[in-house]
Amino acid sequence: MASVTLKKINKVYEGKQAFHALHDVDLDIKDGEFVVFVGPSGCGKSTLLRVIAGLEDISGGDLLIADERVNDKTPKERGIGMVFQSYALYPHMSVRENMEFGLKLAKHDKADIDKRVMEAARGLQLDTLLDRKPKELSGGQRQRVAIGRAIVREPQVFLFDEPLSNLDAALRVKMRIQIAQLHSELKNTMIYVTHDQVEAMTLANKIVVLSAGRIEQVGAPLHLYHHPANKFVAGFIGSPKMNFLSVACTGTDNGVQIEFEGHGASVTRQASPDLKGQTLSLGVRPEHLTLDGSGDFFIESKVMVVEHLGDQAMLYMEREGEDGPLVVVVDGENAPARGDTVTVGVPNDRIHLFDANDQALPALQAIAGAA
Repeated sequence: MASVTLKKINKVYEGKQAFHALHDVDLDIKDGEFVVFVGPSGCGKSTLLRVIAGLEDISGGDLLIADERVNDKTPKERGIGMVFQSYALYPHMSVRENMEFGLKLAKHDKADIDKRVMEAARGLQLDTLLDRKPKELSGGQRQRVAIGRAIVREPQVFLFDEPLSNLDAALRVKMRIQIAQLHSELKNTMIYVTHDQVEAMTLANKIVVLSAGRIEQVGAPLHLYHHPANKFVAGFIGSPKMNFLSVACTGTDNGVQIEFEGHGASVTRQASPDLKGQTLSLGVRPEHLTLDGSGDFFIESKVMVVEHLGDQAMLYMEREGEDGPLVVVVDGENAPARGDTVTVGVPNDRIHLFDANDQALPALQAIAGAA
């Protein structure tokens, strides 16, 4: 096990169209943490993982594993085990041969190899499949073989590059549970890349949200959900995504006074007087909106589409937000029908406010009030 420290890490791809992929990335990953890099396509999360693995050169900054600078060390010398999206198994080798291949190259003795392979195979429920070839396995079994191949090397740090993206929904859930159990048992440092924020929320001790090669926010899953630092994080973390509405700031005495279509509220935020008169973004999650008459101000709108999900239903309203229709999550048994006009309540204590630079106004407590 080992800590991982990144100090001002930069990655620049040279050439006719030079591209700055990572910008001054600072990050501390503690020994034994499960950290997930998450963000949209092209945000730099896989590049950052490959830099840690030694598969990409560092253009600037320092990378430390177990407090040792490893910028110039090969992947083999860094004590990492990597699991790829594509499995990368040798098709002509059995499960056993795939798992023991790296140990044979490292000249381990046969008894040690057999012991490590059997222990990993039992833990991953592969012990009855050791003589099969990859083509005889399901996608989930192949991914377990790839994980087992990494485990037997007994690395200091495990790196996962979108390992579940090729699996169907049911298998992804099953493999998420197995990976979480694996971390609980091994207690190794694990770094996991995904574009799926559900994987990030369910697996991570710590989430790192990236955008355009920069870290937007680092924190525990629920901290990012309840206290996003900016509009990007607020819109990325949570499913369905947060609704955003443009509101006017009418004052900043004892909090921020806002007005939306004639309805007003006073929200306790730290704010400078120059916010008065500006347009702010109000964020509220679909699951925090109400149809039961509660709320501090209200939006009347017609239901355009109803998505029934069993215990829940998602309503898409005619009322447009900044990124499309207002979305409301309601009880699936009592959902309104398409075409119904409903009154959506906005609870004051669930409001997030963002300034013109998309930064969250600090302090998330709110008080009810009407302007």
